[in-house]
Amino acid sequence: MIDLTPDQQAQLLRPAAVEKMGQRRTVPSERCLPLGFPLATLLTPVTKLIQSPGILVMLMEEGNVYRQIYLDGRPLPKDPQPSWFGYSTGHWEGETLVVETNGLNDKTFLDGVGHPGSESMHITERYLRRDVGHLDVQLMFDDPVYYTRPWGVTVHHISQVDSDILEYICEENEKDQAHLTR
Repeated sequence: MIDLTPDQQAQLLRPAAVEKMGQRRTVPSERCLPLGFPLATLLTPVTKLIQSPGILVMLMEEGNVYRQIYLDGRPLPKDPQPSWFGYSTGHWEGETLVVETNGLNDKTFLDGVGHPGSESMHITERYLRRDVGHLDVQLMFDDPVYYTRPWGVTVHHISQVDSDILEYICEENEKDQAHLTR
């Protein structure tokens, strides 16, 4: 887990989280499934943001996936259908975009280590573009199923505003599946 010592992890993880991590063998993308949120936004090399007055769309190169963030003032749904990227709403606080997300499925990882998230998880993100080349993102995770308290990380991205999103086709020339253990 990013920025946490083993002692901090032991205090934060519920037994159900430890058990779920022990059951996982591969990340979803190794089976041509999406990385999901938040892992896709943390690992993808190129992300484009397209904003209109009522919506922000994130296009991610990894898996050719997208994420919608509604900016029209609507609330998060009370009982959303779980999905890989969940349901997101956002608003601006000065120069910071604040995004709330719920409705995530429990099939993805929160990080490269495999920490889980449940369908009850709520994520708050704070995006700040501190200059032309840098985007700082604070993520706060609140998941009472797997964690004893809310916790968070800060990620610093290099903004590549003039880059293209390239095609990504998982099944094309796929050679890893035969080597994966069950």
